[in-house]
Amino acid sequence: MLRQLEGSKAIAETVALCRPEVVCAYPISPQTHIIEAIGVKVKEGSLAPCEYINVESEFAAMSVSIGASAAGARAYTATASQGLLFMIEAVYNAAGLGLPIVMTLANRAIGAPINIWNDHSDAMAVRDSGWIQLFAETNQEAADLHVQAFRLAEELSVPVMVCMDGFILTHAVEGVDLMDQATVDRFLPAYEPRQVLDPEDPVSIGAMVGPEAFEEVRYLAHLRQLDALDYIPVIAEEFTALTGRPSGGLIHPYRTEDADTIVVALGSVLGTIKDAVDHLRDNGERVGVLGITSFRPFPIEAVRSALANASRVIVVEKAFSLGMGGVLATDVSMATLGSSAVLNTVIAGLGGRPIAQHSIEAMIARAIRGELESLTFLDLDEGIIERERARMARTRRSGPFAENVLRDLRQNREDRS
Repeated sequence: MLRQLEGSKAIAETVALCRPEVVCAYPISPQTHIIEAIGVKVKEGSLAPCEYINVESEFAAMSVSIGASAAGARAYTATASQGLLFMIEAVYNAAGLGLPIVMTLANRAIGAPINIWNDHSDAMAVRDSGWIQLFAETNQEAADLHVQAFRLAEELSVPVMVCMDGFILTHAVEGVDLMDQATVDRFLPAYEPRQVLDPEDPVSIGAMVGPEAFEEVRYLAHLRQLDALDYIPVIAEEFTALTGRPSGGLIHPYRTEDADTIVVALGSVLGTIKDAVDHLRDNGERVGVLGITSFRPFPIEAVRSALANASRVIVVEKAFSLGMGGVLATDVSMATLGSSAVLNTVIAGLGGRPIAQHSIEAMIARAIRGELESLTFLDLDEGIIERERARMARTRRSGPFAENVLRDLRQNREDRS
C-alpha cells in the first residue's frame, strides 16, 4: 500500500513485518524515530511476540543482539555515528560469530567536531568488520532492503547493515509502498536458527583461536562475504518477482550504455546526480550514473563490467580517508585496473553540506574538459583554509581549529552584510 511516511516510520513498519523476536537499541539522532516507533508497536501489542529491551548504551544494544541471536531469536537493532563507534567491539564480534543480526545505520558524520548531519564516515569506519553493507538511495529502497536483509542474513548466517542517509532519508516524508504481512511472510520464511542455546546440550561460542587457525577462520568469513555476491542478486530477483518492484541487487546503472563519463556513488546523492546527468544529456553530453547498493561485499566484477566502456570515471563520496583520499574510489580503482579510464575522486557532502545539482554539473563539465584534479573537494571554501593555514604557521599551538573556522565564517557573514 502506497503511503506518505517519514522514512524512519517506513523502516519501523517494515522491520515489524519481518517479525523480529528481540529488538534492543539506544537512541541517537538520526536513528531515534525508528526505534521509538518499534517500541510503540511492542508496547501496544501489535508486534508480538517480541521483546523490546531498553539498554544503557549502544555497546549494550549490540551485545544484547548477539546474545539474543546466539540464543536463537531473530534480532534487530539500529544506530548511527558515535553510537556505532561505541558498539564497534561488539560489531566485530557479531560478524566473527556469524550471527544473522540486521541493523539499520542512519548514516551520520563522526566527530570531532560534533556534527549530527549526514555523511558516510560511520559506515566506512566499520567496512572491514565482516558485516554486509547495503546502501539505499530512497526510502522505498531502504524499506525493501530491510526485508531482503533479514533473508540474506539468515541464508548465509552473517550480519547485515542497511545504510540510509540520516535526515535526508530518515526524516523525509515521501511515498513508500509498504508490503503487507502475507507478502513479507511469503518472501521471508519463519526464522529457523542454526543453533539454539540449550542448557541440556551445551556448546561453546566465542572460542579462543590462536595463530594455528585464526587465518583460516578469517578466510572462511571472507568466503561468506563472497557467497553474498551470488545471493544478493538472486534475492533481489525474487523480491522483484513477488512485488513487481525492482529493488536491491549489487549495482544500479543509469544511462550508462553509451556513456563516456560515468559517475559512481552511494546513497541518496544518486538522485541529485541522476538529475544532473539528465540535464547534461539534454545538452549532448554522454554521461551516466552507477549506483552501488552492495558496498560490502564489493561487487568488483559487476562494477568492472558496468564501467568497461567509460573513458572517464568520477567517484563521488561522502567520506574520505585522511591522508589518502577516497574510500569508495579505492575500491572502484581496483575495478578499473588495466583500463584506460581516467579516475577522479570527488569528496562531497561532508557533515551534511548540501550537494547542489549545479555543483555536480559544473564538476562533471570540468572532468569532461580534463580540468578536474584527481582528488577534489566539492564547494570547498579555499579562503577559510588559507586563513587557518596561515594562522597555524604564525602561532605554534596545539588543539582544535574548528573554533577558528567558525569565527572566520561569522566574519565572512558580517562582511557581506
